[in-house]
Amino acid sequence: MKNRITFLGTGTSTGVPVLTCSCEVCCSTDIRDKRLRTSAYVECGNVKILIDCGPDFRQQLLSNRISDFDAILLTHGHRDHIAGLDEVRAFNYIRNKKVEIFASETTAKSISTEFPYIFEPGDYKGAPKINISEISDLAFFVENLKIQPLPVLHGEAVIQGFKIGGLVYITDASHIDDCVISQIGQPEILVLNALRKKKHPTHFSLDEAVGISRKVNARRTFFTHISHFLGKYDEISAQLPDSVFLAYDGLTVEY
Repeated sequence: MKNRITFLGTGTSTGVPVLTCSCEVCCSTDIRDKRLRTSAYVECGNVKILIDCGPDFRQQLLSNRISDFDAILLTHGHRDHIAGLDEVRAFNYIRNKKVEIFASETTAKSISTEFPYIFEPGDYKGAPKINISEISDLAFFVENLKIQPLPVLHGEAVIQGFKIGGLVYITDASHIDDCVISQIGQPEILVLNALRKKKHPTHFSLDEAVGISRKVNARRTFFTHISHFLGKYDEISAQLPDSVFLAYDGLTVEY
């Protein structure tokens, strides 16, 4: 069985189209220009993992017919990456289990701030039942699957990318240290954020993302966390180097 990643969402924090915007990207009829908030579903053998859990989480799981998973990995604690956490209640009820979440100490604190009722004393039946395992820079396992966290910078904040076998998944980054580049190696699949063409203080621009792709020399690179400022899917895709692609919602890639 081949491993695969499904892009559940490939948009930035506003999604695309953006509310009240009438630019050509937001008005595009190409379904590949419609982007929910960034998230992914990774299948490695019998292990199934979700990366991030934003405000479109419920819609994404329904659209992609995802009925179960082993864990959620969180890259960081911004709302576009954790706001859907309350939706895991359905898995508590139907699957009769707590949901396993792997997150840094900083992200775990963001969850407790955003969802205080999960951690309040007492036995409130309506709260999501989760088990948070705090991660560092050391590798950890979900079932028998080894996962290596990759610390990257999101502006001044340290957030997590993940290396899962031949897949490297990094979103919301603005800088990757050389020591982390060495850890990345030459993966089969590199997923990397590319917000827009113009430089941004907390996210890679398109040119910066292409530069990282060349530096890593991945077999294939897919850009995610895309804003309406980047441009239309077909026009930008035509400008990209060989083996570098724009991801879009619903895209599944085997590796």
